[in-house]
Amino acid sequence: MRRHFFTLDVFTDRRFTGNPLAVVLEPQGLETAAMQAIAREFGHPETVFVLPPSDPTHRARLRIFTPGRELPFAGHPTVGTAVLLGRLDDGSAREFVVEEGIGPVRCTVEPVDDGRGRARFALPQLPVAAGAAPDDATIAAALGLSAADIGFDALRPARWSAGNPCTFVPLARLAAVADCRPDAGKIIAAFGNGIVYLFCRDCAEAGHDFHARMFAPAFGVTEDPATGSAAAAFAGLLAAHGGRKDGEHAAVIEQGYEMGRPSLMELAFVLQGGKLVSASVGGGAVIVTEGTIEA
Repeated sequence: MRRHFFTLDVFTDRRFTGNPLAVVLEPQGLETAAMQAIAREFGHPETVFVLPPSDPTHRARLRIFTPGRELPFAGHPTVGTAVLLGRLDDGSAREFVVEEGIGPVRCTVEPVDDGRGRARFALPQLPVAAGAAPDDATIAAALGLSAADIGFDALRPARWSAGNPCTFVPLARLAAVADCRPDAGKIIAAFGNGIVYLFCRDCAEAGHDFHARMFAPAFGVTEDPATGSAAAAFAGLLAAHGGRKDGEHAAVIEQGYEMGRPSLMELAFVLQGGKLVSASVGGGAVIVTEGTIEA
C-alpha cells in the first residue's frame, strides 16, 4: 500500500544542509523487518515511523531506525518529527509529548514559515557515566589521529549516555578533527556498538562553542551530520568537567562541516548544587520532500 512520508533537513534552517531525516506517517501494519528495510531504502541516518500513542494524551509514538538498527532514542529524529507534526496540526507554537523507546519525550515547537520550524526536547533521561573509554593509543589508531592531539583543558576521553552510549574524544586542534581518518573495523573493535564523538573548542564559525564529528559504523552510519543524542549526553560531560557554576548554561555545537552539511545544535542545561538537574536540545528543521512509498 502507499504510505505518506516527508523528508526534512534537521538542525538547520536551510535545505540541503543539516541532518536528513525521513518520516513515514502511515506505518500501521508494518512489521519491524519491513520498517528496517524502508530505513535502508531511504538511506538517511534515521527514519521515523509515526504510530498512534499508547497514552491518548500524547501526540504520537515514534519508532526510530538507522539503516542498520532500531534506536530507543535519537535527537535529530525527535526535533525533525516534532517540527513536522506541529506543521501538520494547526501550525501554531505548541507543546506535546511523543513516546519513544526510552519513554515519553516532551517537545516544544515553534513555526517559522510554511516549510520551516524549530523544536526543542527535554532530555527524557539525564546523562550518566557509561564506563571507561579506551586508552589514547587505541583511540588514535581507530580514528587515524595522533595520540598527542587527544585531550585539552583537563578534558579526557569519557563515555556518557543519555539513551545511546557515546564515547567523547576531546581534541586540542580543529585541524585534528578535520584530518582524522576513521577505520570502521577498528572503531567497532575499540568502541563496540556505541557512538564516537570528537569535539574541540575551536570552531569553523564565530559564535559557536564546540566543533564536533560523529562516527557510528555499528549503526550503519559512517558519519553523522548532527547527533542530538550525543549533544544530550554531552551535557553530562560538561556538567561534570566543565568548571561551570550553578545556574543556566547554553552551548552551540557545530557539526557536519567536514561533510558539507553544516548543522547547529543548541544545548541548554541547568546545574544546582554542582549537579545536572535538567537539559534540553533544540534546533531548526526544514521540509525537503513529500511523497508516498509503496510498502
